[in-house]
Parts: sequence; C-alpha cells; structure tokens
Amino acid sequence: MATMTAAQRREQARAEYDAFIRSCPTNQLLGRLSDKWVSLVVAALSAGPMRYSDLGRKLAGVSPKMLTQTLRSLERDGILTRTVTPSVPVRVDYELTPLGSNLALLLTAVKDWAETHFDEVRAARERYDAEYAEDAVEAPESQAV
Repeated sequence: MATMTAAQRREQARAEYDAFIRSCPTNQLLGRLSDKWVSLVVAALSAGPMRYSDLGRKLAGVSPKMLTQTLRSLERDGILTRTVTPSVPVRVDYELTPLGSNLALLLTAVKDWAETHFDEVRAARERYDAEYAEDAVEAPESQAV
C-alpha cells in the first residue's frame, strides 16, 4: 500500500465529500448556509459593504444576538470580513470575501426566486389547504359507515 502525502489525503477527502452523510463537514456547511439569516445577510452584502447597524435595519426581525452570531459564523467560514474603524462610536463594516461573493450569486438567486414565485406558492398552499380541509371533514363521515 503506497503512502500518501498530506496534500494527497486532503484531495482524496475532498473527492469523497458527501453532503447526504450527516457526519460529513459539507452536510454541516449546508445546514449553516440554509439558515434564513445567513441567506439574507449574504444577499444584503452582495450590494456592497454595510455597517452592523445598517444590516440590522435591512434585515427586519433579526435580533441583535442572532445578527451577531450569524456575522461571526460567516466570518469564521471565510464568507465575509469584519473591519473595525476606531472612532466614536466605533465603526464596524462587513464585506463579502471572494468566496462570499461567489456564494451570494446562489443565495441571491434563491431570494429572487422566492420573491418572483411567491404568488404561485401561495396559490398552491391554498389549493392544498382546501383539499386537506375537505379530507378532514370527510374522514369522520367515512368512519360512521
């Protein structure tokens, strides 16, 4: 059995990534990337750098704690950078890295899809709910027979 260099082992592991396996790191990364706040932060930053306070206003409903956690996780993953400018008050800016800009293409497309197709989704939900409501009403009658 031939020995492999560390680079060869990393390349083999990369080729063997399988996001369908729970313990695979790519499965965990998909979990993080599928978070709605991650998607919205990345989409917001795709337009350019933003301050923390601007992000908080842009992302309606995000708590300061959730925004901070999301930004830290994205910084840790190399998706964005955080720049602190000493001033009073301190200025903190966030900007996508090249890796984050690449991801933004995908996540912005998903956001745009949701905005474009929501009326169709709502109509499908209404049809489903109407059908399900009919089934729920019919079920007790069929049991009486």
